[in-house]
Amino acid sequence: MKTRLVFATNNAHKLEEIRAIAGADFDILSLADIRCHDDIPETADTLEGNALLKARYVRERYGLNCFADDTGLEVRALGGAPGVHTARYAYPDRHDPEANTRKLLRELEGQTDRAAAFRTVIALLTDGEEHLFEGRVEGRIATAPRGTEGFGYDPVFEPEDTSRTFAELGPDVKNRISHRARAVARLVAFLKQRAATARTADGL
Repeated sequence: MKTRLVFATNNAHKLEEIRAIAGADFDILSLADIRCHDDIPETADTLEGNALLKARYVRERYGLNCFADDTGLEVRALGGAPGVHTARYAYPDRHDPEANTRKLLRELEGQTDRAAAFRTVIALLTDGEEHLFEGRVEGRIATAPRGTEGFGYDPVFEPEDTSRTFAELGPDVKNRISHRARAVARLVAFLKQRAATARTADGL
């Protein structure tokens, strides 16, 4: 029997990625699937805080086991920015991925230190418990966008040990090595271990 969880997002790209990474053992529902069309506040000053805010919102209003994520791009030369403001880097009141990327490249013009890291934090709320899982990938910011796959900052982020951006590597490779993939892998491992423990207990 599949494990059913609500993923507190209506971002089609993120939902597709999570479903692909989690695999066939999980039935991942979006906010739209549970008829939640609210713009859930993300007012915390940390990735962990925002992930918990979103997951708690769904749990409190719908009573469903759920998880939420928040992702930040942390650029060393910018003191860790955009960080928690990654999705709204260009405009505080809306998401504009292209404008975010343009602003990032402007901020790094002439900068030789282009080291960066992507970090995803997932908050899982299930059976009255809260759990956090983190995934991180080191890399650097390219001097110009390259590639046509992916979304967000994918055309300018080169993960470690490759000279290609996420947008050039494509979803199959990205879903194996990305920050989100690493966080989801930890989430899935936890859920599978929990399910195995429950089956063992039932058999006693």
